[in-house]
Order: sequence, then structure tokens, then C-alpha cells
Amino acid sequence: MPLVRSLSMTSLNGLPLWEDEDLLVEDLLLFEVSWEVTNKVGGIYTVIQTKARITADEWGENYFLMGPYFEHNVKTQVEVCEPLNPAIKKAVETMKGQGCQVFFGRWLIEGSPYVVLFDIASAAWNLDRWKGEFWDASNIGIPFQDREANDAVIFGSLTAWFLKEISSQIDDKPNIIAHFHEWQAGVGIILTRFRKLPVATIFTTHATLLGRYLCAANIDFYNNLDQFDIDKEAGERQIYHRYCMERASVHCAHVFTTVSQITATEAEHMLKRNADVVTPNGLNIKKFSATHEFQNLHIMYKARIQEFIRGHFYGHLDFNLENTLFFFIAGRYEFSNKGADIFLEALSRLNFLLRVHKSDTTVVVFFIMPAKTNNFNVETLKGQAVRKQLWDTAQSVKEKFGKKLYDALLRGEIPDLNKILDRDDITIMKRAIFATQRQTLPPVTTHNMLDDSNDPILNTIRRIGLFNNRTDRVKVILHPEFLSSASPLLPMDYEEFVRGCHLGVFPSYYEPWGYTPAECTVMGIPSVTTNLSGFGCFMREHVADPAAYGIYIVDRRFRSPDESCNQLTQFLYGFCQQSRRQRIIQRNRTERLSDLLDWRYLGRYYMHARHLALSRAFPEKFEMEPSAPPKTEGFRYPRPSSVPPSPSVSQPSSPHQSDEEDEDEDERYDEDEEAERDKQNIKAPFSLGIMPPGKKQQHGEYRN
Repeated sequence: MPLVRSLSMTSLNGLPLWEDEDLLVEDLLLFEVSWEVTNKVGGIYTVIQTKARITADEWGENYFLMGPYFEHNVKTQVEVCEPLNPAIKKAVETMKGQGCQVFFGRWLIEGSPYVVLFDIASAAWNLDRWKGEFWDASNIGIPFQDREANDAVIFGSLTAWFLKEISSQIDDKPNIIAHFHEWQAGVGIILTRFRKLPVATIFTTHATLLGRYLCAANIDFYNNLDQFDIDKEAGERQIYHRYCMERASVHCAHVFTTVSQITATEAEHMLKRNADVVTPNGLNIKKFSATHEFQNLHIMYKARIQEFIRGHFYGHLDFNLENTLFFFIAGRYEFSNKGADIFLEALSRLNFLLRVHKSDTTVVVFFIMPAKTNNFNVETLKGQAVRKQLWDTAQSVKEKFGKKLYDALLRGEIPDLNKILDRDDITIMKRAIFATQRQTLPPVTTHNMLDDSNDPILNTIRRIGLFNNRTDRVKVILHPEFLSSASPLLPMDYEEFVRGCHLGVFPSYYEPWGYTPAECTVMGIPSVTTNLSGFGCFMREHVADPAAYGIYIVDRRFRSPDESCNQLTQFLYGFCQQSRRQRIIQRNRTERLSDLLDWRYLGRYYMHARHLALSRAFPEKFEMEPSAPPKTEGFRYPRPSSVPPSPSVSQPSSPHQSDEEDEDEDERYDEDEEAERDKQNIKAPFSLGIMPPGKKQQHGEYRN
């Protein structure tokens, strides 16, 4: 009788372990398949890229990523090389010999994992035959005009072919695990199972196709999940074939996972299968050696944003930049799904509150959402030119002033300040002041929009009247392009920009995970999310008082849109009332939450999914001990002792906080003590360590 290897989920730090000490990494091959390997399209790219290091540390030379070949991506991201594994090498040569271009190399990211990239165009001549084989396997027909679905068929067929070539060279081991992400890679899993290849398969959905479409149509989606006629809805949106591909992939997989519990609930109704494991998305957390280095970065990048504001609002800069807060929303331009609609409405109400209470706080809000444009706005470019001209004028006058002052002091005289500046200097300064006069309001967009009359953000701005008037305490800037350090307007990368802002606002209605608020968290920037995003639900589960840690969670599931908008407005208004010291304290707390999002913790869920797939695909070889998925025991941050019990009163209730309240806060807040207490609420990360040469790492050979 063959040896049955027992897979245990028991360990000191909650990590899944192999009970059989003879089972080595070389006994297994792991393939991860996605359309976004080396090809940035959306958030899946971030998942795979950031997870690669910890997966490569665990699997070493037996970890391979498979994706499509795009020449411009390979030239900048991949170091092409020959495969060392003889089975991989023979499979690549076999496919090349039959006319399909296959590229092998190392992806130049952290972990440097191996990648196998298939040239879709070189194999397109097989499309009709492969569509026929796919029909035989699944009874799903693919329309000829849907290029994305056709590419998915080619990619999936190449993937299944490659796995067949690998498995045909292997007798008993190594056993193969193939992990597929999203419907574009799903054809591979369907064909793999149809051909009965000895491969343990996992399918992860990061968002359901139909769910995204339905939410974009302003339907009360989450409260009516069991009411939809799925086939009818998919057919009306002309995505029925794609929906069938996704659903078949889900049901063919040995293990089905989703990125959040909210998506698992959605998939149960949309795709008719319960998720076996929830695999939250993580990030690679880089801690600074200096505890408050991230605060210094905030100050530095905030100053660069302020320089942009000086130019953009020239002639209308009658507000104090030192008392100005920067909010932003960023991501794919999905007006309703990303919550831009409710955010704009809340900004209108926030503007009213700040004006009524005569607040001296100004809020500048950036919308970083790419849209179709034809060039930069001339008025915006002019603003930056005027700012630079004023700076040059001020520097010139300062240099002359400094020289005269220096000469007078050398003579032992106190200079007559009325004589230090001559008439020419006064004239230059007057001309500079006149140059800042403008007859128009500062623009609400930095670019010329191709279809601005139908743009939902601009139309909403017109409706609510946020035109950057002098009397407005909330100013709006739409930047319809991703940020770049090479931009002549705002020369900053996205990470630098986020660090310079005070608050990220992401009141999404459809957000299976939500990397944007997660990125804010690891950079120590507070953010607004919702209870319909995977990130928001994850934080609510693991943090007793999220608002105290700078995570504001808007209820968009059990409240009406108007009530949700009022709640968001109160969050924003409360944030505006905070003192500078309170914001610094909150940023310290926010940054400490980054440990929760580290792949060194969240990678355990992917481990569990792989072990479960092995036990289901090869029950005669592997046996999973009956247990629930790993729990994040200890992942619980209590309410900070220096914060009042209710989040609603954790900020001052009036626009002007009293000195007594400030002193009371100073007495109650001990940062070192609070940080140490937070550290006790999360377990020490496991470390894979570096194995001595010649020694293979065994599963379960981890150190605390």
C-alpha cells in the first residue's frame, strides 16, 4: 500500500506544516498562472508581484509563474535564460518545435521567480482547433469578435499543453500544483481537468465578472444576491460566454479561493460554489530603521504638493497652506463602483459645514483617475510657470537684499530698510504681483478632457457647484492620468504623493479587496474604506476601534445612500477638526497596522490552499488532517487607551478644541507604551531563513 503523507495544520505560529519529515520541496512543482504575470493590468499584478518573494523563499527553484508574452514588458522586466529543470526545458523545446514561441527567464522583482511566457500571436493559427476542443470539453462557444475571450482560449490551451508536457515526463513525483488566477486563465484549468492530467488545481477569483457589471449599474447588489437570474443578467450584458468560462473554472478546480469574505459571499450566489479558503491580499512591508522616518517623508512630500498648489491656485491663494489638508481618491475610473459619486456629494456637504462653522481649515481634494484626454490644460501649465517666475523673482531680490545687508553690517551700520530696496526692486516685485492676477477661477481639472460634457465627475462638480471659488473651503482637482515623476505638472510618483497627503478616501461600493487603502496603511496615511470592501471587512475583524487607528469604515451595506453619505461627511469633518498633534498620533497608529498586511502572515492562507489541493487531487498520497483554515489568532488590536470609548467623540466635537482637552490628551498618550502593547497583539512573523548549500528545505522547517 502506498505511503500516505499526512498534511497537518498544527504549529506554534499557526502555520500549516507537513507531518512527513521526508517530504522535500523537490517532491513538488508549483505553477502560478495569470494574465497579469509581467503584464500590469490591475490589482492581480500587485498580488502576484508582492507575493513572489515569500513564495520563492518557500519553493526555491520549483516555483514558476506562467503568463502571456508582451515584448515591451519582457525587455524591461525579464532576464531571459535557459531552464535548468530538464522537464521544463524539454517542454519548452517541444512547444517551440511545433511553432509556438515560449520564453523562459527570471522576472526582475523581489524573489526573482522563474517565468514561462507564451506568445499568444504565434499560436493564434491554432485558435479554431482549440475553440473546438474547448467546446468538446465544456460546451461553451466563444464569439469570434470577442478578442479578449479568444486570447483567453489560446492562453489556456497553451497552459494546459505545457502542463501536459511536464506531467508526461514525471512518473510518481514531483507532484504538480497549478494555481490559476481569474477567468482569463480559467481555460487552462478546464482543459487540465478534462484531460485528466495529474495536477492539483486551485482557482482564485479576485472579483466576479457579473458582480462588477451589476454594481456598475447602480443596483442594490449585496442585499439582493439571491434574487438575480444569473443567466439572464449575463446574457443581457453580452458576457454570457465569459461568465460560463468563469463558472466552469470555479467548479473544475480542486480548491476554490477568493480574496475576501465579502467576495466569497458574492461567489456563492454568482458562481454557485462556496469558497474553500479565503486568501487575503498582502504587501511586502519594509520597516524603516528610524521609527518616525515615515513622518519625515510625509513632511517632505507634503511640501512638494504644496508647491503644486501654489501654482495651481495662483491669484486665489488666500488660504493658509499650513492649515490645508490634502485628501485623495485613486484607482480605475469606475464612477459608482469606486465611490466617486458618494465622495463628491460628501465633499459638497463638508464644504457647507466648514463654511457654516467658519473653519480656517481648507481641504484640497485630488481625483487620480485616468480618463481620455488630449493634453495638459493650458491654464494649469501657466500656473506652474507663474509660480516658478515668482520664485525666481523672489530669489533675485533676496540676493540683492542680502548683499546690501551684508555690506552694511561689515561697515558696522544698522541698514535703513527703506533704502535697501531701490525703485527697480519695487518695480520688479509689483510686476510680479500683477502677473499673478487672473480673471478666471483655478481649473478643476489639470487636463483637457476629450468628452468633458459627459464626464461623470465633471458633471457632478457642476451640479454641486465646487468650482474652487474663494469662499469654498473644499477645493477640487481632477488629475485624469496616473502620476509620474516625469510629469511637468506634479512630478511625483504615486507612493510619494500618497505619503504627502493626509487622508485617502475610497468609499467603494464594489471592491473585492482594496489595495489603495492597504497601501495608505503601510505608509502611515489614514484612509476611508467601506464594509463592502475586503480590506474594510478585514480591518473591522482585526481592529477593535478602526477609526482610532486611522481606518474609517463607511457602512454602505445596511444604510441608505444618503445615510452613508452623511456618515462619510462626519468622518471627513471630524478629521478636519483634529489638531496637528492628533493627526501625528493617528499616523503612528495607522503605520503600526501594517504588520497585519504583511505577506509573512497572510501567506499562510495560500499554503493551506495548496495543501488542501494536494489532499484532494492525490488522496492516495496526501491526507489533510480535519481542521478549519488557519486562524489569525492574536491578530486583534484593542482600542487604544488614550482614545475615548466612542469613535464619534474621539475627535473634538467643536471646531476649536480647548487647551484643557489638548493637555488631557498629552497626559493620556504614551506612544512607546501603546506601540509595545500593539506588538503583543500580533504574532512574530515566521522566517524561512537561508539554507546551507546542499541542504534542501523541508516543508515545516520554519523558524519563529
